[in-house]
Amino acid sequence: MDETTRIFLAGRRGMVGSACWRALTRAGFTNLLGPTSAELDLTRQADVEAFFRDNQPQVVILAAARVGGILANATFPADFLSINLAIQTNVIHTARLCGARHLVFLGSSCIYPKFAPQPIREDALLTGPLEPTNEAYALAKIAGVRLCHFINRQYDTVYWQLMPTNLYGEVDSFDLQQSHVLPALMRKFHLAALAKKGDTAGIARDVARFGPLPDDIRDGLGLSRDGATVDPDRVRVVLWGTGTPRREFLHVDDLAAAVLHVLSLDGVPADLVNVGCGHDLRIAELAEMVRRMSGYDGEIVWDTSKPDGTPQKLLDVSRLTALGFTASISLEDGLRRAYDWYLRESAR
Repeated sequence: MDETTRIFLAGRRGMVGSACWRALTRAGFTNLLGPTSAELDLTRQADVEAFFRDNQPQVVILAAARVGGILANATFPADFLSINLAIQTNVIHTARLCGARHLVFLGSSCIYPKFAPQPIREDALLTGPLEPTNEAYALAKIAGVRLCHFINRQYDTVYWQLMPTNLYGEVDSFDLQQSHVLPALMRKFHLAALAKKGDTAGIARDVARFGPLPDDIRDGLGLSRDGATVDPDRVRVVLWGTGTPRREFLHVDDLAAAVLHVLSLDGVPADLVNVGCGHDLRIAELAEMVRRMSGYDGEIVWDTSKPDGTPQKLLDVSRLTALGFTASISLEDGLRRAYDWYLRESAR
């Protein structure tokens, strides 16, 4: 690719898409296409085909998806399956029809079996049952992986399938009904620290920026019904599960760097490739890191009636390493960057 290559980035405004856009811009690419969902509905095949006909992108980065945490996946499984299948099929199929030879499909490590051997190799795909709490999303992503694989085989395209581990960073979702574990931890501990200080104005600003608080969260913050007062003695942070599952976390800027890296490879057959940092930690350890950053010094309650999800999910990244890429942002530095962004946004 050169800097004038016409690149279509689907999902530009999401966490992954915005990170890829920043990386492309920093790398000097000037011919970027990033319509919003209001400008281009990727679930409508006719609209996608018209966009490709009018713009003829040479490279496609598919970062658009319906995403969410355990609660969202359990509540809206039909939406997670149908919407993601529609987005993926429309974009990947139309890219091939319109002659885009290079594509990066971004999925998730949840495509692998719940009890896959650790660390998880790419060849673990389709070797066992999925984690039930995100089965619908995983099935959609598996379909996208296999579609890219078969298009490569049939049409000699270069359609990479990158499967990142748990992501975090700027522009993450902090909606406590939809968010993944790390942004949920950040918001819960930050709000609890504010509540301990009786800072109802700070809580109100956070709610205005990131959305309303579920009733159980309000109760844990000791907030009055109208949110005007707080009882610091009632403040506690309630976390789901036991805290024992192990998870790997990757800063989204490292994923964006990996996307640019595989697109820069010349003469390398595209494949399914894990993207991670190669090490994990217990959720309880992660919670302690976030707690220290927030300054919260109160009670933590683990709600063991809630699901833990997969016991461990660590990716084998040897295939990516062999391609010449290694993640460079440490968890401590990445958490600080993500938390600082959240604090700035919460104070707006």
